[in-house]
Amino acid sequence: MKRVDRKMVGFLTREQMLAVIDVPTTTWLGQRDHLLLTLMFNTGARVSELIGVRVADVALGPTSCVRLHGKGRKQRSLPLWKATAAEIRHWLRLNPQLAPASALLPRRDGQPMTRANVAQRLKGAVAAAAQTHPELAALKVSPHLVRHSTAMSLLQSGADPCDIALWLGHESPSTTHMYVEADLAMKQRALARLKPPEVKPARYRPPKGLMQFLRSL
Repeated sequence: MKRVDRKMVGFLTREQMLAVIDVPTTTWLGQRDHLLLTLMFNTGARVSELIGVRVADVALGPTSCVRLHGKGRKQRSLPLWKATAAEIRHWLRLNPQLAPASALLPRRDGQPMTRANVAQRLKGAVAAAAQTHPELAALKVSPHLVRHSTAMSLLQSGADPCDIALWLGHESPSTTHMYVEADLAMKQRALARLKPPEVKPARYRPPKGLMQFLRSL
């Protein structure tokens, strides 16, 4: 295969991602978007998996989880933060009309969101968050970038790349290694554990005959 340069994977820091999620809002759409972005960061799910989540796919209890329907009809269940589970409970109380087969994150007409809907709502949240985090205005934030951000947060918290591959639904753990390559902070910590050589640079001392020759010029 022809070799090509591979771009470094982009991602948002945890602080930047939380700024995007926590855009103040009290409207129905705003509460739905807050849950959408929280789930997106919690699970690292693909857009197709997120908009495919039904009410019945969420199990709320002492240990809450969500079932995602991935590529090739493959399913995987991912644990939810307690805050995410509490937000889902509040959302379901706010929308008692949602049946088990209904989309967890519907549009106003009750139909599931589309890829374009998700991208548009994320874009709006990033624009609002850029008021307090100006660096976000220069970034091209997509749902896939949020997926990368989840993976990087897992990696930086000490998760094994193989576990991250299972979390993201990757076919092969080798796909996850691009996150390891991109995490400069991990490389800096590894370098800090490597003791630098305690060698002083040698000073050049020219031969005596050479110095006498130069002075005679």
